[in-house]
Amino acid sequence: MTDGFTSWALATPVTLVLAFFLLAPIAMIVSVSFWGSTSFTIYPDFIWDNYDYLLGSSVTYTVFLKTLKFAFMTWIITLVVGFTVAYYLTFHIRSLTWQIALFLLCTIPFWTSNIIRMISWIPFLGRNGIANQTLMDLGLTSAPLEWLLYSEFSVTLAFVHLYTLFMVVPIFNTMMRIDKSLIEAAYDAGASGFQILTNVIIPLCKPGMMIGSIFVITLVMGDFITVRFMSGSQIANVGRLISNDISLLAYPSAAATAVVLLITVLIMVAVMLRFVDIRKEL
Repeated sequence: MTDGFTSWALATPVTLVLAFFLLAPIAMIVSVSFWGSTSFTIYPDFIWDNYDYLLGSSVTYTVFLKTLKFAFMTWIITLVVGFTVAYYLTFHIRSLTWQIALFLLCTIPFWTSNIIRMISWIPFLGRNGIANQTLMDLGLTSAPLEWLLYSEFSVTLAFVHLYTLFMVVPIFNTMMRIDKSLIEAAYDAGASGFQILTNVIIPLCKPGMMIGSIFVITLVMGDFITVRFMSGSQIANVGRLISNDISLLAYPSAAATAVVLLITVLIMVAVMLRFVDIRKEL
Protein backbone atom coordinates (compact mmCIF):
# COMPACT_ATOMS: atom_id res chain seq x y z
CA MET A 1 0.00 0.00 0.00
CA THR A 2 1.17 3.52 -0.76
CA ASP A 3 1.79 6.06 1.99
CA GLY A 4 -1.15 8.11 0.75
CA PHE A 5 -3.57 5.18 0.97
CA THR A 6 -2.29 4.27 4.43
CA SER A 7 -2.80 7.84 5.66
CA TRP A 8 -6.36 7.93 4.35
CA ALA A 9 -7.10 4.51 5.87
CA LEU A 10 -5.83 5.63 9.28
CA ALA A 11 -7.80 8.88 9.11
CA THR A 12 -11.08 7.25 8.00
CA PRO A 13 -12.31 6.05 11.46
CA VAL A 14 -11.77 9.48 13.05
CA THR A 15 -13.39 11.16 10.04
CA LEU A 16 -16.47 8.95 10.32
CA VAL A 17 -16.79 9.60 14.05
CA LEU A 18 -16.49 13.37 13.57
CA ALA A 19 -18.95 13.29 10.69
CA PHE A 20 -21.52 11.36 12.75
CA PHE A 21 -21.19 13.17 16.06
CA LEU A 22 -20.24 16.70 14.88
CA LEU A 23 -21.14 17.41 11.27
CA ALA A 24 -24.44 15.50 11.18
CA PRO A 25 -25.96 17.33 14.21
CA ILE A 26 -24.86 20.69 12.81
CA ALA A 27 -26.39 19.80 9.43
CA MET A 28 -29.63 18.85 11.19
CA ILE A 29 -29.71 22.14 13.11
CA VAL A 30 -29.17 24.10 9.90
CA SER A 31 -31.92 22.11 8.19
CA VAL A 32 -34.42 22.63 11.03
CA SER A 33 -33.67 26.37 11.06
CA PHE A 34 -35.49 26.64 7.72
CA TRP A 35 -38.58 24.76 8.88
CA GLY A 36 -41.87 26.42 9.66
CA SER A 37 -43.79 26.36 12.91
CA THR A 38 -47.17 27.18 14.37
CA SER A 39 -48.38 27.41 17.95
CA PHE A 40 -48.87 23.63 18.08
CA THR A 41 -46.55 22.02 15.57
CA ILE A 42 -43.52 22.34 13.31
CA TYR A 43 -43.39 21.24 9.70
CA PRO A 44 -40.55 20.65 7.19
CA ASP A 45 -40.18 23.47 4.71
CA PHE A 46 -37.60 25.81 3.25
CA ILE A 47 -38.52 29.29 4.40
CA TRP A 48 -36.57 32.27 5.69
CA ASP A 49 -39.17 33.36 8.23
CA ASN A 50 -37.06 32.37 11.25
CA TYR A 51 -34.07 34.36 10.03
CA ASP A 52 -36.22 37.30 8.95
CA TYR A 53 -37.78 37.50 12.40
CA LEU A 54 -34.44 36.96 14.17
CA LEU A 55 -32.38 39.46 12.17
CA GLY A 56 -35.21 41.97 11.93
CA SER A 57 -35.68 42.33 15.67
CA SER A 58 -33.75 44.92 17.65
CA VAL A 59 -33.88 42.59 20.66
CA THR A 60 -31.61 40.16 18.83
CA TYR A 61 -28.85 42.73 18.36
CA THR A 62 -29.18 43.91 21.96
CA VAL A 63 -28.84 40.37 23.25
CA PHE A 64 -25.91 39.60 20.94
CA LEU A 65 -24.12 42.76 22.07
CA LYS A 66 -24.72 41.78 25.69
CA THR A 67 -23.28 38.33 24.99
CA LEU A 68 -20.24 39.82 23.26
CA LYS A 69 -19.77 42.17 26.20
CA PHE A 70 -19.70 39.25 28.65
CA ALA A 71 -17.30 37.37 26.37
CA PHE A 72 -14.95 40.35 26.09
CA MET A 73 -14.94 41.15 29.80
CA THR A 74 -14.41 37.51 30.76
CA TRP A 75 -11.65 37.14 28.17
CA ILE A 76 -9.72 40.16 29.42
CA ILE A 77 -9.92 39.16 33.08
CA THR A 78 -9.15 35.48 32.53
CA LEU A 79 -6.24 36.39 30.27
CA VAL A 80 -4.66 38.61 32.92
CA VAL A 81 -5.32 36.17 35.76
CA GLY A 82 -4.33 33.12 33.72
CA PHE A 83 -1.12 34.69 32.48
CA THR A 84 -0.19 35.82 36.00
CA VAL A 85 -0.80 32.38 37.52
CA ALA A 86 1.09 30.61 34.72
CA TYR A 87 3.98 33.07 34.98
CA TYR A 88 4.25 32.55 38.74
CA LEU A 89 4.19 28.76 38.43
CA THR A 90 6.75 28.73 35.64
CA PHE A 91 9.34 31.30 36.67
CA HIS A 92 8.95 31.71 40.43
CA ILE A 93 8.46 28.08 41.48
CA ARG A 94 11.77 26.33 40.86
CA SER A 95 10.80 22.82 41.95
CA LEU A 96 8.97 20.74 39.35
CA THR A 97 7.18 18.90 42.16
CA TRP A 98 5.83 22.14 43.59
CA GLN A 99 4.87 23.36 40.12
CA ILE A 100 2.76 20.25 39.57
CA ALA A 101 1.31 20.40 43.09
CA LEU A 102 0.28 24.05 42.79
CA PHE A 103 -1.08 23.48 39.30
CA LEU A 104 -3.22 20.62 40.59
CA LEU A 105 -4.34 22.92 43.41
CA CYS A 106 -5.78 25.23 40.76
CA THR A 107 -7.90 22.36 39.47
CA ILE A 108 -9.57 21.58 42.83
CA PRO A 109 -12.66 23.76 42.10
CA PHE A 110 -13.20 21.66 38.97
CA TRP A 111 -13.70 18.55 41.09
CA THR A 112 -17.28 19.71 41.59
CA SER A 113 -19.92 20.58 39.01
CA ASN A 114 -20.20 23.99 37.41
CA ILE A 115 -23.63 24.56 38.92
CA ILE A 116 -22.43 23.93 42.47
CA ARG A 117 -19.48 26.27 42.04
CA MET A 118 -21.73 28.89 40.54
CA ILE A 119 -24.45 28.69 43.17
CA SER A 120 -21.83 28.92 45.92
CA TRP A 121 -21.44 32.61 45.05
CA ILE A 122 -25.10 33.41 45.83
CA PRO A 123 -24.87 33.23 49.67
CA PHE A 124 -21.50 35.01 49.50
CA LEU A 125 -22.69 37.95 47.37
CA GLY A 126 -26.27 38.18 48.63
CA ARG A 127 -27.76 41.15 50.46
CA ASN A 128 -27.10 39.45 53.79
CA GLY A 129 -24.11 37.52 52.52
CA ILE A 130 -20.55 37.36 53.74
CA ALA A 131 -19.28 40.07 51.38
CA ASN A 132 -21.86 42.68 52.39
CA GLN A 133 -21.61 41.86 56.07
CA THR A 134 -17.82 42.20 55.96
CA LEU A 135 -17.97 45.53 54.14
CA MET A 136 -20.46 46.92 56.65
CA ASP A 137 -18.51 45.58 59.64
CA LEU A 138 -15.40 47.34 58.33
CA GLY A 139 -17.35 50.56 57.90
CA LEU A 140 -16.74 50.67 54.15
CA THR A 141 -20.46 50.72 53.37
CA SER A 142 -23.50 51.77 55.40
CA ALA A 143 -25.93 49.50 53.54
CA PRO A 144 -25.73 46.27 51.55
CA LEU A 145 -24.51 46.64 47.98
CA GLU A 146 -27.31 45.57 45.69
CA TRP A 147 -25.11 45.20 42.60
CA LEU A 148 -23.01 42.38 44.03
CA LEU A 149 -25.63 39.78 43.13
CA TYR A 150 -28.08 39.40 40.26
CA SER A 151 -26.16 41.84 38.11
CA GLU A 152 -23.62 41.96 35.30
CA PHE A 153 -20.93 41.95 37.97
CA SER A 154 -22.06 38.63 39.43
CA VAL A 155 -22.43 37.08 35.98
CA THR A 156 -18.91 38.15 34.96
CA LEU A 157 -17.49 36.99 38.29
CA ALA A 158 -19.04 33.55 37.82
CA PHE A 159 -17.73 33.33 34.25
CA VAL A 160 -14.20 34.19 35.43
CA HIS A 161 -14.42 31.64 38.23
CA LEU A 162 -15.66 28.92 35.89
CA TYR A 163 -13.34 29.44 32.95
CA THR A 164 -10.04 30.84 34.21
CA LEU A 165 -8.46 27.38 34.27
CA PHE A 166 -9.11 27.07 30.53
CA MET A 167 -6.76 30.03 30.14
CA VAL A 168 -4.19 28.89 32.71
CA VAL A 169 -3.58 25.43 31.22
CA PRO A 170 -2.53 26.36 27.65
CA ILE A 171 -0.49 29.39 28.78
CA PHE A 172 1.29 27.34 31.45
CA ASN A 173 1.97 24.60 28.89
CA THR A 174 3.48 27.16 26.50
CA MET A 175 5.57 28.86 29.18
CA MET A 176 7.05 25.56 30.32
CA ARG A 177 8.41 25.07 26.81
CA ILE A 178 10.31 28.37 26.78
CA ASP A 179 14.05 27.80 26.76
CA LYS A 180 15.36 29.42 29.94
CA SER A 181 18.62 30.21 28.17
CA LEU A 182 16.74 32.81 26.10
CA ILE A 183 15.82 34.69 29.26
CA GLU A 184 19.38 34.42 30.59
CA ALA A 185 20.70 35.75 27.29
CA ALA A 186 18.29 38.68 27.49
CA TYR A 187 19.50 39.45 31.02
CA ASP A 188 23.12 39.26 29.85
CA ALA A 189 22.29 41.68 27.04
CA GLY A 190 21.07 44.22 29.61
CA ALA A 191 17.33 43.82 29.15
CA SER A 192 15.11 44.73 32.08
CA GLY A 193 12.48 42.42 33.51
CA PHE A 194 9.71 44.32 31.74
CA GLN A 195 11.57 44.17 28.41
CA ILE A 196 12.04 40.42 28.79
CA LEU A 197 8.36 40.03 29.55
CA THR A 198 7.18 42.06 26.56
CA ASN A 199 9.83 41.01 24.02
CA VAL A 200 10.54 37.39 24.94
CA ILE A 201 7.93 35.77 27.15
CA ILE A 202 4.69 37.24 25.77
CA PRO A 203 5.58 36.67 22.08
CA LEU A 204 6.52 33.05 22.81
CA CYS A 205 3.29 32.57 24.80
CA LYS A 206 0.97 33.88 22.08
CA PRO A 207 -0.09 30.41 20.83
CA GLY A 208 -1.08 29.33 24.34
CA MET A 209 -2.83 32.63 24.98
CA MET A 210 -4.76 32.22 21.74
CA ILE A 211 -5.82 28.65 22.53
CA GLY A 212 -7.03 29.77 25.95
CA SER A 213 -8.86 32.71 24.38
CA ILE A 214 -10.67 30.41 21.96
CA PHE A 215 -11.74 28.15 24.82
CA VAL A 216 -12.99 31.01 26.99
CA ILE A 217 -14.80 32.95 24.27
CA THR A 218 -16.57 29.93 22.81
CA LEU A 219 -17.65 28.71 26.26
CA VAL A 220 -18.97 32.11 27.33
CA MET A 221 -20.81 32.70 24.06
CA GLY A 222 -22.76 29.46 24.43
CA ASP A 223 -23.32 29.52 28.20
CA PHE A 224 -26.84 30.27 29.38
CA ILE A 225 -27.22 28.60 32.77
CA THR A 226 -24.67 30.93 34.39
CA VAL A 227 -26.47 34.02 33.13
CA ARG A 228 -29.80 32.63 34.31
CA PHE A 229 -28.71 31.86 37.88
CA MET A 230 -26.28 34.71 38.52
CA SER A 231 -28.54 37.40 37.05
CA GLY A 232 -31.72 36.15 38.70
CA SER A 233 -33.19 35.75 35.19
CA GLN A 234 -32.92 39.54 34.74
CA ILE A 235 -30.30 39.44 31.98
CA ALA A 236 -30.54 37.63 28.66
CA ASN A 237 -27.84 36.32 26.36
CA VAL A 238 -27.99 34.30 23.16
CA GLY A 239 -28.00 31.02 25.03
CA ARG A 240 -31.05 32.19 26.99
CA LEU A 241 -32.84 32.98 23.72
CA ILE A 242 -32.20 29.46 22.47
CA SER A 243 -33.23 27.93 25.81
CA ASN A 244 -36.46 29.94 25.90
CA ASP A 245 -37.37 28.92 22.33
CA ILE A 246 -36.76 25.27 23.16
CA SER A 247 -38.92 25.51 26.28
CA LEU A 248 -41.71 26.90 24.07
CA LEU A 249 -41.12 24.06 21.55
CA ALA A 250 -40.14 26.64 18.92
CA TYR A 251 -37.36 24.45 17.57
CA PRO A 252 -36.98 26.15 14.16
CA SER A 253 -36.50 29.53 15.83
CA ALA A 254 -34.02 28.05 18.31
CA ALA A 255 -32.13 26.39 15.46
CA ALA A 256 -31.93 29.66 13.52
CA THR A 257 -30.54 31.46 16.59
CA ALA A 258 -28.04 28.62 17.08
CA VAL A 259 -26.87 28.90 13.47
CA VAL A 260 -26.34 32.66 13.77
CA LEU A 261 -24.47 32.12 17.05
CA LEU A 262 -22.31 29.43 15.46
CA ILE A 263 -21.44 31.70 12.52
CA THR A 264 -20.61 34.54 14.92
CA VAL A 265 -18.28 32.34 16.99
CA LEU A 266 -16.60 30.92 13.87
CA ILE A 267 -15.93 34.43 12.57
CA MET A 268 -14.43 35.45 15.92
CA VAL A 269 -12.20 32.35 15.99
CA ALA A 270 -11.15 32.89 12.38
CA VAL A 271 -10.17 36.49 13.13
CA MET A 272 -8.12 35.38 16.15
CA LEU A 273 -6.34 32.68 14.15
CA ARG A 274 -5.28 35.30 11.61
CA PHE A 275 -2.98 36.84 14.21
CA VAL A 276 -1.41 33.75 15.77
CA ASP A 277 -0.44 30.37 14.32
CA ILE A 278 -1.43 27.78 16.93
CA ARG A 279 -0.45 24.71 14.91
CA LYS A 280 2.84 24.42 16.76
CA GLU A 281 0.89 23.92 19.99
CA LEU A 282 -1.47 21.26 18.62
